[in-house]
Amino acid sequence: MDLHRIVDELDVPSPPEVIVGLGTSDDAGVYRIGPDLSLVLTADFITPPCDDPFLYGQIAAANSLSDVYAMGGTPKAVLNLCCFPTRGIAGELLTEIMRGGLEVTTLAGAVLIGGHTVKDNELKYGLSVTGIVRDADLKTNAGAKPGDVVILTKRIGTGVIVNGLRAEQIDWAAAHPVLKKMAELNKSACEAMLGFDGTHGVTDITGFGLAGHSFEVAQASRVGVRFRFADIPRWTISEQLIAAGASTGVTASNAQALDGKIRITESLDPIQQSILFDPQTSGGLLITIDERQALLLLNRLIDMGIEDAAICGGVFATDEPHLEIVL
Repeated sequence: MDLHRIVDELDVPSPPEVIVGLGTSDDAGVYRIGPDLSLVLTADFITPPCDDPFLYGQIAAANSLSDVYAMGGTPKAVLNLCCFPTRGIAGELLTEIMRGGLEVTTLAGAVLIGGHTVKDNELKYGLSVTGIVRDADLKTNAGAKPGDVVILTKRIGTGVIVNGLRAEQIDWAAAHPVLKKMAELNKSACEAMLGFDGTHGVTDITGFGLAGHSFEVAQASRVGVRFRFADIPRWTISEQLIAAGASTGVTASNAQALDGKIRITESLDPIQQSILFDPQTSGGLLITIDERQALLLLNRLIDMGIEDAAICGGVFATDEPHLEIVL
């Protein structure tokens, strides 16, 4: 199903109050409500990445809230989005899912004010989030500039790890540290980047993988983005799983979607290439920032406890937006 084509055919109105709408595949919508204030609006839900209901709720909430942080915003109010089976799952487990979501919502400084529940054969949970952003803080995926440095704040490779856990290719002890990182908010990363006026383009890395979301930045900003693979923060266990034949249901389609839009050095083997398209849930922020401020931001991120943050690429001028991956 080509959802982009369907949306294009709808002829959606775009009044001047819409600061960020459907045009750039950005992380959230932005709607102006005052001279220097806009709403940031987003919604997302996920299927369980693990059997721990509380941790599932935490990850789902962090994933939903991340889109507001990727716009430079502050989450204020959330609605629970619950697609719950009527049979096979005890009520107390569903309560634990929402309890995990509430804990992370509270850590974000937002409040839960309602929600909606539907009967669904497949368990899904997430949030609709409303945040606010000041004009000076607004970041989009269209802001990257040639000469910027690329910083990534979380390791990639979580998609294949979640699938490996489901398939019992890895045990709970191996997967648990990864899941806990997925439950961490991007709040501190957002606060850090807003302290630097050289921060330009921002997105978060989720279902389309590092390559897919980076290309959205390249396309929206009309630039090229080049990564140094060796510098990309990655979960070692994810590459081990890929080497053992593990994958996800969308890794191949993520790669296919970028056919002709990404140039990969021949030095990268298939395992290394695969991780670029691995779908992430509650991934980190990808930040492009003026080269003169990049190390300062990186040190600030690390000081704030974001120890996986890394400088891993750069932005360059080009006639045709694309990605480049070098070893």
